[in-house]
Amino acid sequence: MGYSNLRHYHGGIADWKESGAPIAIGSDAVSVAAPPIPPPRVPIMNRMTGVIHQWSWGSRLVELIDSQPTSRLFLLWIAMTLVFGVFYWAAGLLHHSGLYDEGQRLDGSLHGLVSALYFSFVTVTSVGYGDVLPRGLARAMAIVEAVSGLLIFGAVVSKFVSRRNDQVMEEIHRITFEERLDRIQTNLHMVLSELQWVSMMFGEKKAPVERVIARLESTALVFAAELRTVHYLLYRPQQSPEEPVLAGILAGLASALSTLEDCLRAAPAGYPRSQVLTHAVKTLSNLAGDICATCVPVVYAPALTVWMDQIHEIAGRIA
Repeated sequence: MGYSNLRHYHGGIADWKESGAPIAIGSDAVSVAAPPIPPPRVPIMNRMTGVIHQWSWGSRLVELIDSQPTSRLFLLWIAMTLVFGVFYWAAGLLHHSGLYDEGQRLDGSLHGLVSALYFSFVTVTSVGYGDVLPRGLARAMAIVEAVSGLLIFGAVVSKFVSRRNDQVMEEIHRITFEERLDRIQTNLHMVLSELQWVSMMFGEKKAPVERVIARLESTALVFAAELRTVHYLLYRPQQSPEEPVLAGILAGLASALSTLEDCLRAAPAGYPRSQVLTHAVKTLSNLAGDICATCVPVVYAPALTVWMDQIHEIAGRIA
């Protein structure tokens, strides 16, 4: 369009006029800097709830309470109740302030202190029997105590509920993890059975080669997926399986790799490998090559390292 030195101004032409900036049209227009744009408030994400909100004193207070352990919050709640009880008792020393029981103002005696503590606990728990009534300054203190007590005690209850939810989630993760290990062992057994069938068909030479090769390709793909899962368990052990379970997985993995090596050797001479089989075998070799006693980041028992070294050795032969 022939225009130059343009910029976006979020307030529009009306806001530009209100700011007092001149408007020039034509070839003699002089570029004028726009009024400074206030920086936007950066939203903050709550690390516990994931809710995005604007940072303010209210959110800071919530974050502070949420970051405290349950025991500290409960002790704070008890201490606040006792302190307010002492304040109610001290307010009784002032004229027309403090607590009244059946129309009689509580004095600064021990009985008055006990009644003040009683009223404080009744107030902070929002029970409010009505037998002891505040007047004057004690009314304002009762409101502050009630609001603060409900906020802190609500946080304590929330933490108890959150802890129970965490226990339930941990149990669900444990069950899921055990089912995942069982599925790995089952799939490795299936892979071993399929590879044994392929090796037998290559040896007997009764089935069509194309059919046997197709069976070998699909089995190798499943094997690569299971080996990738085992590799993940060894290198990122957020929850390490028990040694007997891991020993069974490694033993099945070593047997399946050894049988795969026999299948590749028994394949008809001169029959070219497909791209699918070549890629699957390469993936198996790379993943199994990373499994050895000195490769994995976690130190395992000597019996497990023997299986790892055997897997690593077979991986080098099928490469």
